[in-house]
Amino acid sequence: MRFTFAESMCDPSHYVPLAIEAERAGFDSFTVPDSICYPERSDSKYPYTPDGNREFLQGKPFIEPFCLISALGAVTGRLRFTTFVVKLPIRQPVLVAKQVSSVAVLTGNRFAFGVGLSPWPEDFAVTGTDWRTRGARLDEMIEIIRGLTDPSGVFFAYRGKHYEVPSIQLRPVPTQPIPILIGGHADAALRRAARLGDGWMHAGGDAAQRDAYLAKLAALRREYGTERKPFEIHVIALEAYTLDGIKRLEDQGVTDVIVGFRNAYETDTTPLAQKIDALRGYADRIIAKL
Repeated sequence: MRFTFAESMCDPSHYVPLAIEAERAGFDSFTVPDSICYPERSDSKYPYTPDGNREFLQGKPFIEPFCLISALGAVTGRLRFTTFVVKLPIRQPVLVAKQVSSVAVLTGNRFAFGVGLSPWPEDFAVTGTDWRTRGARLDEMIEIIRGLTDPSGVFFAYRGKHYEVPSIQLRPVPTQPIPILIGGHADAALRRAARLGDGWMHAGGDAAQRDAYLAKLAALRREYGTERKPFEIHVIALEAYTLDGIKRLEDQGVTDVIVGFRNAYETDTTPLAQKIDALRGYADRIIAKL
C-alpha cells in the first residue's frame, strides 16, 4: 500500500513545508487538485456533494497544478506527485503533453497524471472548448499525450475525429512512461479507466458505493482484456485510518490511499503546525507499522 497526503484550497504558503514534512514522515505521494475559475452564476451541480452544492469552492485558492508540482518537486527527492484531477478536455493536448513531460522530467519520474472531465460547462465556455464532445475528446487527448511523452522520444502523429497532430517530437521526455489515472464515478469514467487508463482515482463516498465501483471496474477490465496490465487504484476511505482497514483495502486491490486531516470543503483555518502534527501522527500510527 502507498500513502498519499492530500491538502488543497489552503494557504499557498503551506504547500512547500507540508510536502517536505510528508516526505520525511514516510508518505509516498502528494496529491494536487485542479480548478480554473469560479463562475459567479451557474446552474451546475457539484457531483461529489450530496446536494450538489458548489458554494464551498467560492473564494478558495487553487494554484495551477503543474506550477505547484514543479515547486514541490524542487524541495523533495522521493515524494511522488499526482493531479487529482486535471480537467483535461478544457485544454489543448499538445501543450498539456509538453507540460506533463516537463514536470515528469524535472521531478525525475515522480509524477502520475490524474485526469477527468470538468463538471462545469463554464470551464468550457471560458476556454473556448466544446462541452458536448468532452468525453470523446478526452479519449483522443489521452492517446496524444501518451504518444508525445513516450520515453522512446520518437516522432508522433495523430489523426482523430477531434484532433489532428502532424508528425512532431517533444524534448525532453521522461525516461519512464507517465501513468495516466482516470478520475470519476460515472459509468463512462469507469469504462475509460478500464479501457485506457493506468489506474483509477476515487473521489470519496460511502464504502458500499466504493466497493460497487471497484467490482464494476474489475469486471470492465476483464471485458476489455486489460486485467493483467499494471493498474493503480487510488481511494479516499475511512478505512485508511486504521491498520485493519488498510488490510481490507489491500485485499480489494487498492494500491494507494489518499488521506487528509481536515474538511477541505470548509474554509481553512488550521495552523500549519497543526497540519504537520496530524500527518506525523498518522505516519507513526499507520505507515510506520506496516
